[in-house]
Amino acid sequence: MAVSMFSCLLISSLVLLLYGVLRVSYSIWWKPKWLEKRLRQQGIRGTPYKLVMGDMKEYIRLITEAWSKPMNLNHHIVSRVDPFTQNNMQQYGKVSLFWAGTTPRLIVMDPGMIKEVLSNKQGHFQKPYISPLILTLARGLTALEGEVMIPAFTTSCSMLIERWKELASLQETCEVDIWPELQNLTRDVISRAALGSSFEEGRQIFELQKEHITLTLEAMQTLYIPGFR
Repeated sequence: MAVSMFSCLLISSLVLLLYGVLRVSYSIWWKPKWLEKRLRQQGIRGTPYKLVMGDMKEYIRLITEAWSKPMNLNHHIVSRVDPFTQNNMQQYGKVSLFWAGTTPRLIVMDPGMIKEVLSNKQGHFQKPYISPLILTLARGLTALEGEVMIPAFTTSCSMLIERWKELASLQETCEVDIWPELQNLTRDVISRAALGSSFEEGRQIFELQKEHITLTLEAMQTLYIPGFR
């Protein structure tokens, strides 16, 4: 009886172990390679899949290298802000593939396709998966979907337009420095979407958010393993 019980436990353990190995193998190898094959069949070129990490090491290497050099005093900033995307586009074209861990992602730089993605209202194009580690540090426009952020944009834009109307009504002509106006508009929209208050009301919180940027960037450069944190 004891031997039979031990045999059952051993067999069950081996079955569970085999199941776990198959699930892990499927997640980190078979599924990514199958997706890679299907995307290439559609004519999409890009970097080959690398086990578990994908292109994250190369992404971190390029951006660390770019940020270690002095910034040029010109408008050619793409090679500093996002050198990985620039390299990928130059090598594989305006629609290319890269790997965020085990997840394939498309880089779309074609103006026509960008317009289609941004103007699509059917929900076919969703924002990419965001690591829960990043979401604990920053929630805002990067995590919002659908009509959640529309009221924030509408309120902030309406208030800005009304303020400009008041300035114009005081005199026949009115000169406005657009850059700080758009900066404040951006801050106000982000504050309303992320904090539920205007930029002026949430100025202190908005200033504290700057401290989150460093932590968020660090989280973006690490591989998220469920339960590990």
